[in-house]
Amino acid sequence: MDLYNYHRRKSTTVQIGDTPMGGDNPIRIQSMTNTSTLDTEKSIAQCISIIDAGADYVRLTAQGRREAENLADIRAGLRQQGYSTPLIADIHFNPQAAEVAACNVEKVRINPGNFTDRAKTFTHHDYTDEEYRAELDRIRERLVPFLHICKEHHTAIRLGVNHGSLSDRIMSRYGDTPRGMVESCLEYLRICRDEHFDHVVISIKASNTVIMVETVRMLVEAMDAEDMHYPLHLGVTEAGDGEDGRIKSAVGIGTLLADGIGDTIRVSLSEEPRNEVPVARLLVDYITARAGHPAITPPAANTPEKPGDIRTCDIIGAGCTPVVIAEKAGNLTPDYLYAGSHMPSAVPAQRTIVDYTNYHPMRQVFPLFTAAQASSMPSCNAEVCFAAISCDEITDEWLNCVMATPSAAIILSSRHINPVGDLRAAIARIRASQCKAPIILHMQYDEMLAEHLQMKAGADLGALFIDRYGEGIWLQNNGTIPQGDICDYAFTILQAARRRTSKTEYISCPSCGRTLFDLQQTIKRVKEATAHLKNLKIGIMGCIVNGPGEMADADYGYVGSGPHRIALYKGKECIERNIPEEEAVTRLIALIKANGDWQEKE
Repeated sequence: MDLYNYHRRKSTTVQIGDTPMGGDNPIRIQSMTNTSTLDTEKSIAQCISIIDAGADYVRLTAQGRREAENLADIRAGLRQQGYSTPLIADIHFNPQAAEVAACNVEKVRINPGNFTDRAKTFTHHDYTDEEYRAELDRIRERLVPFLHICKEHHTAIRLGVNHGSLSDRIMSRYGDTPRGMVESCLEYLRICRDEHFDHVVISIKASNTVIMVETVRMLVEAMDAEDMHYPLHLGVTEAGDGEDGRIKSAVGIGTLLADGIGDTIRVSLSEEPRNEVPVARLLVDYITARAGHPAITPPAANTPEKPGDIRTCDIIGAGCTPVVIAEKAGNLTPDYLYAGSHMPSAVPAQRTIVDYTNYHPMRQVFPLFTAAQASSMPSCNAEVCFAAISCDEITDEWLNCVMATPSAAIILSSRHINPVGDLRAAIARIRASQCKAPIILHMQYDEMLAEHLQMKAGADLGALFIDRYGEGIWLQNNGTIPQGDICDYAFTILQAARRRTSKTEYISCPSCGRTLFDLQQTIKRVKEATAHLKNLKIGIMGCIVNGPGEMADADYGYVGSGPHRIALYKGKECIERNIPEEEAVTRLIALIKANGDWQEKE
């Protein structure tokens, strides 16, 4: 991985119908239906909706043999209407269904966490090496016949590892860790290689973006060490809907795409499936436009951010939560308001930043210096003064001025087409000079659509915050998007990168044919009842496939357990089962109250 210059990872090519993936092929876009796979006409109609939105592949769930068999009718119906887009079967817990599906579609997704292992119970077992080898032999015995069927029908497979559905066997030996997720994948990959089956795509997903990014990077290193170069499918599971779902996906997927990793992506939104496609396309096009960009010179020494080494100015720096600068408060209040040239006439109620040319000393007011004004900083007596600079403006003289000003905090921006690499290189240069000033990452865009700003800023700034760069964020936009909304996006980016929690986080799945209730309406009702709560994570899951696992770090969970029936969780523990859907939100609130986490709306 090149930290500074964008180029795509070289992967092998996998033929999926007439739309190959990997190698020099474009990054492919896909989505998944949420209709019953037994409903042929509705499934065909939704596939067409997804394809017409621009998807390269469409995935459908196949819980059992009947659904797997009906994939043939869905495929035939699409072909009759002139659609040749490859179909993918999504399999959990049922190898027989996978074998049937392999005869009827171009690709089959299986989950190493439940292809041969039982549904997870979070039960620990201390395996001896001999017992563990016996488990691997059992996997081989069950997987090889499936691979033979796939060879016969020219069907590709995806090994789809989910953080939420690691087997108890993997959990017992490796724990709920990135290493465990990687090993879960490698166990199956080694069998595929032994059987000379190369039509394999891999995904390792999590709802936690930090775990997702760390694990995919670890997998790439592990595959390289074993001379494996399979294409990768990227996604953040249970990302949610609206602003949260888009920004969380941009942070996780965008970070890896910026690394050059990824051959196909799915943005998993708790919305209509067709909505996922343009969002994914926007993200891919934004990142891949960096190909062939003007080279960024790597720093002579790469000194990574060490939070303990950063000095503290006011509320910025070592030991402090990353701050937010904004021009107006939204639903959330920024730590600093930028007032531009407007100097307050009286002490403001909130910390305020003013351009240096109009600044005079006042409590709660702090000056912002441009690069040309940096020589005036050392004489500034403010508790914190802000030194604004673009990466391409940094000079030794400017650095000397910053280091001579103990109260200086840097506001660092980039104008490069690859801002992630540009900012990384600039930060490395600043730290190599032994400058310990805190750095606020600043990006400015020209977007008219909120979705475009959410995705681009999430991909750029999220990638840096996931890697622990920066002590603050300042997001600006020259379009018509309300300033208060832009402030909220900055907080959401920090939360998606797991750097600052400022609101309730919803871990909600995108729904599929396994979901037996109206997930979108349920999410709306849960949010209406709980969005005022702070620092809670609430999982909303359509079924048990990933539910209890992806909710492992959630405080509460709402999981479909049957037709219009719900189970409620506190952490990993199921507290109530078989609740009628119409009572479930009220019972969820009662559970939160019973555990002392409820607050009344202000």
